[in-house]
Amino acid sequence: MQAHGIADGGSVKHRNRHGGTPLLVAAVVAILGVLGMLIVDHGPWNKPNVQSAASANYSTTGEAARAAGAKVIPTEPKAPIEPDPPGPKPAHPANPGTPR
Repeated sequence: MQAHGIADGGSVKHRNRHGGTPLLVAAVVAILGVLGMLIVDHGPWNKPNVQSAASANYSTTGEAARAAGAKVIPTEPKAPIEPDPPGPKPAHPANPGTPR
């Protein structure tokens, strides 16, 4: 088996290399993708609308939810005694804590 190339007398002009087209297409797609993301993320239509705290209509999330028509109810309380989870008990640490 012999290696072909400049070492056996062939010049750079006579090489049979193909495959530059997929690389060129991938580079063009990557560049267009990055430019597209920059335009979408930083375009003039995507500016933040900052409002002062004085212009807020509601001071809590609950007030805003009630104003929108939502029914705000508290979560169900946990049972006072929960059963032990299945599996082995966790090991106690060697040093339970530093003395105070």
